[in-house]
Amino acid sequence: MLYRRGETWWYKFVFAGRVFRESAKTNSKELARRAETKRRRDLEEGYHALKKRQAPQTLKSASDDWLELKKPTLAPKSYLIEKTNLKHILPVLGQRLLTDLDANDISRYHQHRLKEKAAPKTINLEIGTIRAILRRHRLWANLQPDVRMLSTSDDIGKALSPEDEKKLLDECADSRSRSLLPAVLLALNTGMRYSELRLLRWKQADLERLTVRVGKSKTEAGAGRVIPLNDRAAKILTFWADQFPKREPEHFVFASEKYGAGGDKFEPTVYNVDPTKAINSWKEAWESAKERASVTIRFHDLRHTVVTRMLEAGVPISVVATILGWSPATTVRMVKRYGHIGAIAQRQAVEMLNVKPKKPSKPKSKQGGHKNGHSETVEPKRSAVND
Repeated sequence: MLYRRGETWWYKFVFAGRVFRESAKTNSKELARRAETKRRRDLEEGYHALKKRQAPQTLKSASDDWLELKKPTLAPKSYLIEKTNLKHILPVLGQRLLTDLDANDISRYHQHRLKEKAAPKTINLEIGTIRAILRRHRLWANLQPDVRMLSTSDDIGKALSPEDEKKLLDECADSRSRSLLPAVLLALNTGMRYSELRLLRWKQADLERLTVRVGKSKTEAGAGRVIPLNDRAAKILTFWADQFPKREPEHFVFASEKYGAGGDKFEPTVYNVDPTKAINSWKEAWESAKERASVTIRFHDLRHTVVTRMLEAGVPISVVATILGWSPATTVRMVKRYGHIGAIAQRQAVEMLNVKPKKPSKPKSKQGGHKNGHSETVEPKRSAVND
């Protein structure tokens, strides 16, 4: 039934025992009639689980829809990773229809990316993006039995030697970025991740109790964990705090700031400091310091250095896990990764069993029964087994 409210047409009908009374959002009776018909048809198809036929989608158009759908739920970094993956995928497979994609296409993509010198781990991440898109359209199950991910090496990273650490820290001290040295020293003494350091606020650092509380983290186990500050970390954080006497709890420890040349020696001067914004990146300063120090290492390897040094000192891996913020699954994986180091602590543990037990004291006999009145030690009889 069609009827008007003011200038707008409405429709009313009953379907499956329910009354539908909705505005057609038009002042045309003909359009209102067609809107009612379409609404009925949609309800009928939904009720009978009938799917409307859609034009076949290419991987390109499907990826656009998928990204739009996932954007609200993905972390900014994860969203950027997915977009980066698609930049490699779409030039090769973007025009393929979803229904035409098969395991041979995936294999050819593997070969294409390997020729471009992409790492197997990177390629697997890109295939994971394709898999997510196809799963949304219920098409991955057909490919899965014939698709194999590339094997990857389980590299635990590189730990800094004391010599390389000194060279690196010297160059960080000479860096144009004045926050690089404090950031690297904190990383080496707390095991905090790059993003955890970059987004650290002063309210998270307790210089009286000598602790720092991590904010957002890569894992649920890492978020909110409290890390004790050793002497080295406490000194550098106290020194850095003194550079900002007007700091507020909500301010970032490593604030956004710009540099310019100044003075006779053209030493960099700091300007445009905005403590309400975190520093964007240490990438340029970090790469320059590494190059000058002739040290090949990633920032994440500072975290590997922390793990290696603690395990070599015999710290239980369960304690290391709480400091580093590992999830239970990651802890299990790290036990395998750092097993060669854990063996040192295991050796120290079994060495403790080498302590020989003390010999029991010999029992003494009761006094009396002897002519001289002295006590006499009675040796216990040996058993046949000891003979």
